[in-house]
Formats: sequence, C-alpha cells, structure tokens
Amino acid sequence: MPAPAPAPVLDRPLRLHPQVAVRPERFGALLYHFGTRRLSFLKEPRLLAAVEALDGTRTTREACAVAGITDGELPRYARALTTLETTGMLQ
Repeated sequence: MPAPAPAPVLDRPLRLHPQVAVRPERFGALLYHFGTRRLSFLKEPRLLAAVEALDGTRTTREACAVAGITDGELPRYARALTTLETTGMLQ
C-alpha cells in the first residue's frame, strides 16, 4: 500500500505568526502565542528547523528540505505543520 500523499500545506508558503515566540529546548521547542495564550510543544528538532526555515523559503516543502526531512517523512511533518497552522501558530 503506497504512503498517503503529503498534505497541500507543503506547497504553500507559511510563516510563524508574528505573535508567536519560539523557545528552543533540548527536545525541540516551545511555541507561545501571545494573542491566544496557546502553548505548543515541538518534540522533534527537525520540525523546529523546518519552522525556523519557513521565513527563507517559498514553500513549506522547501523549508522541510532545508531541515533535512526526507520525502518519506513528509506526510508526518505535513500533519504537524497543518496542526500548527490550524491552531494559529503558523499563518
């Protein structure tokens, strides 16, 4: 059975919301949204690297490539990035 196609989030540009602060940690990072007071945990350092790379890339897929995320791993990271967008951490 083939792996599911990566989510469309990968082919769009995303950016960290201006009201979100990133605090790197050993396990990844904490994201805090000052507007909503929402706290998110990034439990994977490469997810943090992808989020940090968003500002310098045209698409989320490019940011994932910069972070060293392989094509086989994209569906999992796409789900995480979609969640971050849905919760307002990314826009």
